[in-house]
Amino acid sequence: MNADMKGHEGAPNAWSWVARLGVLVIHNDPVVEAELWGMAPPGTTVHAARFESPTSGGAEYTGTPWHEVIESPDVRRGLAQLGQMDLSAICFCFGSASFFGGPAFDDGFSAAATALAGGTPVYTAGQAIRLALAATGVRRPLVVVPPWFTAPTFAATRGYLAATGFEVAGLLQFELGARWQGVRRHRLFDRGGRFEVDPEEVHRQVAAAFPPDADGVLIPGSGFRSWEAIESLERHLSVPVVTSNQACLWRLLDLTGVRTPVPGAGRLLAPRTRAA
Repeated sequence: MNADMKGHEGAPNAWSWVARLGVLVIHNDPVVEAELWGMAPPGTTVHAARFESPTSGGAEYTGTPWHEVIESPDVRRGLAQLGQMDLSAICFCFGSASFFGGPAFDDGFSAAATALAGGTPVYTAGQAIRLALAATGVRRPLVVVPPWFTAPTFAATRGYLAATGFEVAGLLQFELGARWQGVRRHRLFDRGGRFEVDPEEVHRQVAAAFPPDADGVLIPGSGFRSWEAIESLERHLSVPVVTSNQACLWRLLDLTGVRTPVPGAGRLLAPRTRAA
């Protein structure tokens, strides 16, 4: 279907498919599509392919080189299938891979993935986050990490941001609550913690921990439900809030020239700010 699909009278249709986003996401993450569909403006559609989570066997994730990720049968199949759908762009929604691999992961994976997708542009969640921070003028964010991130991922996230010109003003790990305390952190997502994140609690914990020298909030983690907290946090803190899935959508809309404001999705998406 063509991106400028017309209505029956030949006039532009408000519900035409003006931008089509493909997402490559781990097999048991329901949050990416739910948030993207919740934020997507009229005419923007979301289409997913899945790959096996590297933590599905119980191991803690500490990074994978981009050339190994691109050789995964799930990843290759997903990219090939998404590449046959005439999409506007594809986002690799697994920010931890970028954090551990650094900008070299982003560059290597994006180039190889774009080729596998038949030329459809592929970008990583890490790339989208960096561009979104720059577009909103954030240099020293409070970084709010999901409850399933562990110490190696904290260090990798700090290192990734530092390597790309950002300074972490503080790092806050979201807490799920007492009944999850017996579960090892890196198992929380697979054990169901992904369904227990309450956006109102996200607001409460972030607002309570926000340092006075931070100029924004960054919430990485594609499987961490947070977009419903963006608007209330921005009103309360008077700084931009960037989340992984919000940045992923913004990058698609930026690439396709769609300028439709997205209510509730923060300064980044209303009004549109172009990336470099």
